[in-house]
Amino acid sequence: MISLNRSAEIAVVGAGLVGSLLSIYLAKRGFRIEMFERRPDMRKEAISAGRSINLAVSTRGLLALKNVGLEEEILKLAIPMRGRMIHTKNAELLLQPYGKDDSEYINSISRAALNKVLMTKAEETKRVKIHFNQKANGVDLDKGELYLEEVGNPTFVSVSTDMVMAADGSSSVVRDDIMKLSGYQCNESTLDYGYKELVIPPGKGGKFLMEKNALHIWPRGTYMLIALPNFDGSFTCTLFLPFEGIPSFESLKTAADVEKFFQEQFSDAVPLIDDLTETFFSNPTGRMVTVKCGPWSYQERALLLGDAAHAIVPFFGQGMNCGFEDLTVLSECMDKHIAQGGPLYINRRIRDKEHGRRTAEGTTAWSKIFDEFFESRKINTDAIADMAVENFFEMRDKVADPQFQLEKAVEKVLQKEFPGEYKSRYSLVTFSNVPYAFAQRAGIITDEILKELCKGLDAADKVDRSRAKKLIRAKLAPVLKEQQHILQPV
Repeated sequence: MISLNRSAEIAVVGAGLVGSLLSIYLAKRGFRIEMFERRPDMRKEAISAGRSINLAVSTRGLLALKNVGLEEEILKLAIPMRGRMIHTKNAELLLQPYGKDDSEYINSISRAALNKVLMTKAEETKRVKIHFNQKANGVDLDKGELYLEEVGNPTFVSVSTDMVMAADGSSSVVRDDIMKLSGYQCNESTLDYGYKELVIPPGKGGKFLMEKNALHIWPRGTYMLIALPNFDGSFTCTLFLPFEGIPSFESLKTAADVEKFFQEQFSDAVPLIDDLTETFFSNPTGRMVTVKCGPWSYQERALLLGDAAHAIVPFFGQGMNCGFEDLTVLSECMDKHIAQGGPLYINRRIRDKEHGRRTAEGTTAWSKIFDEFFESRKINTDAIADMAVENFFEMRDKVADPQFQLEKAVEKVLQKEFPGEYKSRYSLVTFSNVPYAFAQRAGIITDEILKELCKGLDAADKVDRSRAKKLIRAKLAPVLKEQQHILQPV
């Protein structure tokens, strides 16, 4: 066994999407970063398949990228998705647009492709060093020591650091140690559904075999299949299914079980999926967890971000967008302190030889920044966590329901007839930067308005515009006014 000692001004744990973009933010402010990642360098080695779940980049994520000059470059790797393409059991197609018109859409992008760009951009700052195959084992917050193990080697690494920023995902080791402190708590809720990744390859010449600019959904009541387009003409498919029961991952034991299930439930997808049964059994079955914890920091010495602080299930397409928005808000908290005349530097500590601890040689504003960051984000990350679970049931159960389809059709009428006055919950979450908690509250009101307008209605174009106007101005307008500085009139 070999032990190595390293030092770091800021140690970032996790070189995933949030960790890599965080390092770019910090490097642009002049800090030096040592980033530690348990996986090998995906730019040099093939990563294991089966756990990617394509990402949907939208307004919040794009703002975080724009802040560091990367928005346009990243969008070149993305495919616009303008709506949900519903595949019925009879192989009929129904498109449900996401926005009020074609100007509002989400962007499908490969997780790996995005991660590779962000890691490279971080290194190009010349202030970020990425250490791969470094698995975090824990952190001693009082000593300022981060402990790691080199994957595949009997080597243990001790990193002496002034600050640990952990973006090491929903199973964060750093979070586990922070949550042991008095006054800290963490609740993890695992969905009783798993997911399995499959692939629809491109046709000849990179041709898309389904509608390119849509997120495809096969809703089947208690389970569903989805597919997102990739730049090379392929689609990444994900089956969401209960772990137990019938049907479930437990019940699909043989190739014949899988083939029968897919033929009965997703018949139009079967001819398109590559090596269905082989891929089904070779790819892992993933789990989905919601993490709500707090506080996210310890003094000025450690901070949790992204999934390490607030993991959510993927059904609102906001996991990465939410993590990226962390960086926007954290940067705003830092700017606020600078605007108030305070310096922004990393606290230099000296070793207290007698007690083996680090003592401060002065104070910094980081503790206050971290506290303000948590206070600003916690209510909103809890809100999107709840909405993500709710959206799972919407995607799985409701999108094929005639009443739900009527309400969504009426919503499109309202968005067109009352631009700037009517905002759907989905629009507020996906196409704006208003706080998630605000979008959640406004969404409750829009649901009430839609249900009232759809009573006894048999067609969206027959909706009572006069009544709609009164309801919107009486119930929704006073709420939207609170975020008028963000929601600019159309």
